[in-house]
Amino acid sequence: MNALPPPLAGITVVAVEQAVAAPFATRQLADLGARVIKVERIDGGDFARGYDTAAGGLASHFVWCNRGKESIALDLKDPRGLDVVRQLVAGADVFVQNLAHGAAARLGLDAATLCAAQPRLVAVDISGYGPSGPYADKRAYDMLVQCEAGLVSVTGTPEQPVKAGIPAADIAAAMYAFSGVLAALVRRGATGRGGPVEVSMLDALAEWMGHPLHHAMHGGTPPARTGLAHAVIAPYDAYATADGGRVLLSVQNDREWRRLAEQVIGRPELGTDADFATNAARVVNRERTDALVGAALGGLGADEAVGLLERAGVACARLRDVQQLAEHPQLAARERWREVGSPVGPLRALLPPITLPGGGEARMGDVPALGEHTEALLRAVGMADVEIAALRRDGVVA
Repeated sequence: MNALPPPLAGITVVAVEQAVAAPFATRQLADLGARVIKVERIDGGDFARGYDTAAGGLASHFVWCNRGKESIALDLKDPRGLDVVRQLVAGADVFVQNLAHGAAARLGLDAATLCAAQPRLVAVDISGYGPSGPYADKRAYDMLVQCEAGLVSVTGTPEQPVKAGIPAADIAAAMYAFSGVLAALVRRGATGRGGPVEVSMLDALAEWMGHPLHHAMHGGTPPARTGLAHAVIAPYDAYATADGGRVLLSVQNDREWRRLAEQVIGRPELGTDADFATNAARVVNRERTDALVGAALGGLGADEAVGLLERAGVACARLRDVQQLAEHPQLAARERWREVGSPVGPLRALLPPITLPGGGEARMGDVPALGEHTEALLRAVGMADVEIAALRRDGVVA
């Protein structure tokens, strides 16, 4: 039986995008087979290209979010550059933008304007705080939105709130934009009409804050910051091992506690001791509980501790750093690593999490150089050599 085609084969996406939220959304579309045309500034392109040089001289954010795209560099302040974008959008199925508030509307590239002219187009506006309200004009970098959404207030230790170590607000908005595009394309298949899609970083991250939000609204108090521990479960924390590692374990019920007490701590009587027999008691006596577990694991190596906990049926994990993630045995065993091309040569990259058995592997295209596809795309919209030369001479394209 022939493999199914990529699910988004034949779909063309044009994106006027920067940073993480929109680029990460459109990278998902590219991985599923869509053609993604990335419109960049002529003076350096997407500013995420300049965040660092960690990926062999390229920026790690840019490599992560932009594989499989075609790059065209245009000056949108010049009417000729803007006209090129409009011609590209005229042949597209999806348009995505995350410019500063009001910028897309001034260019006529906001979702409402584009969809009014092209009813089949799916057009996505990604913003920090939404198109209206007192925060609409505020700058909305990831860490700022993490603060506004309360994520920082529930992350960290009792003494110190901390931001998430990944751009959680950007990622949340990206994934809702991605799923919004898919939903709108399904609707278009049924009705023939696309339409606008709106996603804000604050709305997206506020949704992800559902548990602490409902806990605070309906229970009266927000969950406490507890580092790697759990606010209402014990033992649930990371414990040091003899070889300098740390192992996190989670006891979800009292049956598991009895197995932990007998098979790991070596004191079966703790399973019925009134100070430890129930989760409520263990939370009240958290320090003593943690001391018992810490003493049991502290004399073992991390691998030995994980093996002992698994044999006892207690959920556990190694506390890995990022380099150890890159070497994770599960990712290796499942052959999740591939190489993608880039201007500096091949780079390792993970297969996307969505697997569609029966189809081909996800399309993991090259990371583009700035303006790598400018000339080809200008020819595709019908420009002659003399016109292209004039645009280059006048600094409208790069």
